[in-house]
Amino acid sequence: MQLPFGRQRRTNAASSGHDEEHKDAEDTPSEDNVTLKERFMHFTWANFTFPMSTGGLALILSSTPHRFTGLTTIGKVVYIFDLVIFVCLVASITYRFMMIPGSFQKSLVHPTEALFFPTAWLALVNVFNGIQDYGVPSCGPWLLVVLRVLFWIYAALTFLLAVFQYWHLFTGPARLTIQSMTPAWILPVFPVMLSGTFASIIAADQPPTARMPIIVAGVTFQGLGWMVSFLVYAVYIHRLMEFGLPAPNLRPGMFIAVGPPAFTGLALIGMSNSLPNGYGFFATHPTAAEVLQIMAVFIAIFLWTLSFWFFCIALISVLAGIKEMSFHLVWWAFVFPNVGFTIITIDIGKQLGSPGILWVSSAMTILLVIVWLFVLVSHARAIWTKQIMMPGKDEDKDEYTEDDRKHGIPTRW
Repeated sequence: MQLPFGRQRRTNAASSGHDEEHKDAEDTPSEDNVTLKERFMHFTWANFTFPMSTGGLALILSSTPHRFTGLTTIGKVVYIFDLVIFVCLVASITYRFMMIPGSFQKSLVHPTEALFFPTAWLALVNVFNGIQDYGVPSCGPWLLVVLRVLFWIYAALTFLLAVFQYWHLFTGPARLTIQSMTPAWILPVFPVMLSGTFASIIAADQPPTARMPIIVAGVTFQGLGWMVSFLVYAVYIHRLMEFGLPAPNLRPGMFIAVGPPAFTGLALIGMSNSLPNGYGFFATHPTAAEVLQIMAVFIAIFLWTLSFWFFCIALISVLAGIKEMSFHLVWWAFVFPNVGFTIITIDIGKQLGSPGILWVSSAMTILLVIVWLFVLVSHARAIWTKQIMMPGKDEDKDEYTEDDRKHGIPTRW
């Protein structure tokens, strides 16, 4: 079995006799004999990195500073495409769970696939953020109420996800090791952390009575996500120091580390700019809002530097192994974490009134669109050439047991 983000475990080939090798060859299905139905049995949670990145791209297109006629329309098209993809992926993974009894529960406790379960929640929050950016300007105040309700439901459920998924990782029988450590260990807390980003996007249009609780909750959960991520960073750097870089085709996952500081910075700027002047705490402390806005900008710059450092480490690592790379769904990490990195650059440029920073952020937007197109083509090609959604090639490679043979599922990869 290949470790989720690192080197493969060594196997003692000498200990396996000719009969065992022959049996493995018989049990492993030929690629030509795998039907479309069987391929959908290997549709994993990691596929949600696709709409997660696409929804993030729609957010960038709505906020990029240098605009041209039709850019908003392009953003709407990308957002609608994201909705279609999200619905199709939900239908696909539901089909898998219906066809294989018990596979839903197994996917949530599998040491590799379970780490990608939060990507479905990250894709969902981008759908909600897109409602604010593309739906609210065209709809009535009822949509603001819907977003308010969705925020509280999302924050509550993702907090439970962060608690129970980490609890299982701490106590489950299949423990993760330092050698297999990946920034994907951050993913269980990532959805609740993005409650802060969600709050920063919707708060400004909410009435003050609803806005203050949303901002306080946003700061609370953003702080939780950032602190847990910061703790995981120590383990991540330890892993790199002791075991070196991950396998070349998995190195794009190193960009995941770019996300937490970037999304934290943009959330702080967004929420500070949404503070209701003359209401509640800010009525008795009239200068507090301006102080917090200034603090948010400089804290965001502080965090931007950490994101940039992780970005440079990941980029150099990818370039060093680019000749050995093959497609993996973690390639979508080229896009999503850098969505936050790009938006925080935009926000810092706007707050400082810096044309130079704004032009840099526009260049980053263009590059991110190009990267998104590249990964999209690579993803489609990987499906067509059977590099993914195949027995033994996805995150569920050792998820099933011999008892599953009665469902027609090959299990010896």
